Amino acid sequence: MAVTNLKCRECATEYPLEALYVCERCFGPLEVVYDHSRLLSGGEDGVLDVDGLRRRIQAGPQNIWRYADFLPVVDGPPAPSGRLASRTGLPAGCTPLIRADRLAQQLGLAEVWVKNDAANPTHSFKDRVVSVAAARARELGFQVLACASTGNLANSVAAHGAALGMESYVFIPSDLEEQKVLATGVYGTKLVAVKGNYDDVNRLCTELSAERDWAFVNVNLRPYYAEGSKTLAFEIAEQLGFQMPDRCVVPIASGSLFTKIGKGFDEWRELGLLGNPACPLPRMNGAQATGCSPVASAFADGQDVCRPVKPNTIAKSLAIGNPADGPYALDLARRSGGGVDSVSDEEIRAGIALLAQTTGIFTETAGGVTTAVLSKLAARGDIDPSERVVLVITGEGLKTLDAVRGTFETYEIDPSVSAFESRVPEAVTV
Repeated sequence: MAVTNLKCRECATEYPLEALYVCERCFGPLEVVYDHSRLLSGGEDGVLDVDGLRRRIQAGPQNIWRYADFLPVVDGPPAPSGRLASRTGLPAGCTPLIRADRLAQQLGLAEVWVKNDAANPTHSFKDRVVSVAAARARELGFQVLACASTGNLANSVAAHGAALGMESYVFIPSDLEEQKVLATGVYGTKLVAVKGNYDDVNRLCTELSAERDWAFVNVNLRPYYAEGSKTLAFEIAEQLGFQMPDRCVVPIASGSLFTKIGKGFDEWRELGLLGNPACPLPRMNGAQATGCSPVASAFADGQDVCRPVKPNTIAKSLAIGNPADGPYALDLARRSGGGVDSVSDEEIRAGIALLAQTTGIFTETAGGVTTAVLSKLAARGDIDPSERVVLVITGEGLKTLDAVRGTFETYEIDPSVSAFESRVPEAVTV
């Protein structure tokens, strides 16, 4: 077992591996601590068999549990047999990393890759974090899964609860996109729409977590849940031949995904799995919508903390006005040589179209944010043309159809060649 304890990110106070998420001394967030000395031959002063560990990873299951040595499971990784679903619900991860040459050409860049996490079971990266949280919830004896969500997490918790045979409660803002509401309720969860924004929903769930013996995956199980995001970094590195990219562009909501991708690269880099442990981190660029950009605003103003805002954007999955990991996202962006930018709703729509029309990938609004920020970085000259850039797409476009409504034209014609030729401009004749 590699996981050892929880530790406060601010004052370093240690806690047992229980359903805890905030430090009792300073109210700082808790995170998982690992001891990877067992991976070394000869104990703590031994040497890591890098090639052997790489082979073991590659021989693992085709899901995030190939990285079980780096995830907070106590009883060991789930068996790769039919018992997998009974332990962790839906198998997540191992999503495509696609070289996007047409997108790169459009932006004047040499090498762009798209990590398409819309290929997960419920079509977003949230299946990674819920898989880990659900596995730990089962280890801790919980019978009920719950969450506060802006949509994608709601889909995932409801689906994983159904797969595991666990009762689930999902709390969402009442103005959530209809597609995400439908794709949650179908799993038979208890769906609760709260009159307010995500921050109101999260406050309610924090209160409920203190009163009910439920596994709120992003509240009392947050330290374990957040670790699932590291698997995006692991997969990107493995898919690039155990190498890091030069730059990653990642959406920021709470900031957890952004910081955990950085943590994943850090862990493998320090172990030597990615070559020289002294090699720098990828430049980490965060992406927010202008209508909810507390981290981008703090970055632009040179601040170390984020001022809470009231969200007003079509990118509802990123609409967290008081991001818990905002200060840590700012630190990662600065020390990696990256940054945090925001884009308008119109730029988001343009980003969705750009990605779709150059790669064939239809992303939700969060992916429109990251694509638009990548376009902004390229236009501004912030990216060296020789860089290898990875664009992280976290969700499927079918979840936010209203965002593209009215952005293209449909030609309605009579069933004749003449009608086609007269109505459709520049019809191809070859």
